[in-house]
Amino acid sequence: MNTEHDAGYQYRERVVEPRPEKELRFRNGRIPGYFSIFLGGLSLAAVLAYLFPSYLTTTDLRAVYDAEALQEILKYGMWFSLFFGITTFILDRRKRLGAAGIGMTLIAFALGGYNVPVGPVEPKPLSLGVDWLILAFLGSTIVFTSLEKLFPKYREQVILRDQWGLDFFYFCLNHLLISAVLLFGNFLVTHFEWVASDSLQAIIQGMPLWLQVALLILVADFVLYWEHRVFHEVRRLWLFHAVHHSVETMDWLAGSRAHVVQIFIERGLVMLVLYLMGASKEALDIYVTFAALQAIIIHSNLNIPWGPLKYLLVTPQFHHWHHSSEKPAIDTNYSAHTVLFDRLFGSYHFPKEHWPARYGTTQKLPGSYLGQLLYPFRRKKSG
Repeated sequence: MNTEHDAGYQYRERVVEPRPEKELRFRNGRIPGYFSIFLGGLSLAAVLAYLFPSYLTTTDLRAVYDAEALQEILKYGMWFSLFFGITTFILDRRKRLGAAGIGMTLIAFALGGYNVPVGPVEPKPLSLGVDWLILAFLGSTIVFTSLEKLFPKYREQVILRDQWGLDFFYFCLNHLLISAVLLFGNFLVTHFEWVASDSLQAIIQGMPLWLQVALLILVADFVLYWEHRVFHEVRRLWLFHAVHHSVETMDWLAGSRAHVVQIFIERGLVMLVLYLMGASKEALDIYVTFAALQAIIIHSNLNIPWGPLKYLLVTPQFHHWHHSSEKPAIDTNYSAHTVLFDRLFGSYHFPKEHWPARYGTTQKLPGSYLGQLLYPFRRKKSG
C-alpha cells in the first residue's frame, strides 16, 4: 500500500528551464504566425464540414449548435487569419507560418467560405467528427491555455513544448474517431442488453437529477479505476497504456495521448455500464461534460488551490503523481473522478507538499505516432 509519504524517499523540485526560442511573442512573429495557421486550419476544416456534413459532422452534436450562427464566427476567423498572416510579412518573421495560414484561408474562401448553404443533413452511421474537433480545440485552446498562463504550476513551461505536435495529432485523431467509438459502444450495449434490470433502471430514473449524476460519477469511477489498474498490472495491456504515460511534460493537451486500442476498450466499457444503468439523457450529458472537462484539467499545468475538494476529487497534483516515473508514485492514483477507490484499494499516493520531479515511462518509447501505434505489438513479439 502506498501511503501519503514513502519513508526515506527524498522528494525534489522539478526544474523547468526557460525556452526563449520557443516562447510565443508578437515581435518574433510567433504569435501572428501561429494565430494565422491556427485560424486558417480551423477555417478550412469548418468549410469542408459545411460542404460535406453527412460525412464530416456528428448527428448528436449537430442537434446542439446553430450551424448558421457559427458561420458568423467562421467569417471573423477567416479574416483574422489573413490579417495575422499578412502581419508576419510586415514583421519579416515566421513568413512560412503566415503563408501557410493565408494559403489555407484562401482555399477555404475558394470552396465557398462562410457562405456555404446550410440545409438538411442526411445522417450517416459512420462519419468523422470534424465539427466536434473544431469546437473542442477552439474552446480548449482559449480556456485552458489562458488558465495555464494565469495559474501555472511551472511558469517557465512553454505552450509549444517538446512533442506538442504529436499530442495535437492525438487530440485530432481522438475527436475525429468519436463516431466510431460511439458505434462500438452501441454495439456492446445491443449485445449486453439482457444484463439490464428494468426495476433498477426505474429506481435510477426516479432519482433527482443531481443524485443520478452523482451515481454516474461513482459508478464510472469504479469501472475506470479497475480498467486503469488492469492496464497497469497486466503486461500485455500495459504496453498499450504505456503510450499514455510516455508524456514527459504535462499540460492540457497531454491527456490526449492514448493508444487507439485503449481508447476503444476504455470508453466502450464505461459507456456500456452507464447506458445499462438507465439514467436520464440529461444526467448522462452532465456526466459526459464533467468527465471531459476533468480529464483535461487533471493533466494540465495548473496550480489552482482546490481546498478541501482535493481530498474528494482527482485534481492536477493528484493525477500528476500518477504520471510520475519516480518510484513511490509508480502504479498509484488510478482513479479518474474521485480519490475514493484509491483510498479503498491501497493505491493512494499524495504527498501534498510536493509535485513530481519527473514524468514519463521508465523505458523510453518511440517519439512518433506510428512508432507508438506499433510499440505494443513489437514489444510483445520481442518478449
